[in-house]
Amino acid sequence: MTIDGVATRVGPEAVVVTAERELSVLSSAVVGGGFARARAVLNVHVPKSFACADAEGTVAAAARRLGVPAPWVALLTGARTERAEIATAAADDVRALVVVTVGLSNPSAAGLSARAAWLPATINTIAVVDADPEAAALVNLVATLTEVKTDVLRAAGVRCEDGRAATGTSSDAVVVAATRRGTRCRYGGPVTDVGWAAASAARQALETAVGRWLAEHASSPPERREYPQGGHPQGGPGQ
Repeated sequence: MTIDGVATRVGPEAVVVTAERELSVLSSAVVGGGFARARAVLNVHVPKSFACADAEGTVAAAARRLGVPAPWVALLTGARTERAEIATAAADDVRALVVVTVGLSNPSAAGLSARAAWLPATINTIAVVDADPEAAALVNLVATLTEVKTDVLRAAGVRCEDGRAATGTSSDAVVVAATRRGTRCRYGGPVTDVGWAAASAARQALETAVGRWLAEHASSPPERREYPQGGHPQGGPGQ
């Protein structure tokens, strides 16, 4: 199943989602974050030592090399973008496409983990819905996708160094984009058509990607990185 006018490319340099017409976007992207209009969404691979000092320049260079049309919003990740997982789902006449990249070397529990971070990795989620959600519904969809991510991690038994159940990693990011066609959606919760489609696709993609990462790193304990007293973690690749 596909969304008309939306194309996805996956490779070692980036994940690229492009649309023939501008998408309505809400995201926590490091480039173009917040509410925006975009022809493309990028998830660019960077080294784990990348400090995000020139995120815009890094993204612009990647976009030029890959021939990505402007305007765009963009994420950064230390995870392997060629291992991105794609899934689709539909509810009545609403379709959803989700692309995720997963790195779990810095799991965290929101509100519990100390101000320290693991070496950069991240869960980046890009969701495109073939619908016309209101602004509030886009916010609702971000919450719905975050619920799915946390539930998938819980079910997979992902835990922080102190044994607490992880709710994510310290540098997760999410993008929700809409074609603005078809069904007008006031809400985006998990039992709405648009929320169910996005959540179903996200669950499929995340379960596969998280399971694969855990299997591949079963004998590789993560390495901890501390920040100075009173310092704050800089989100790192993925924000």
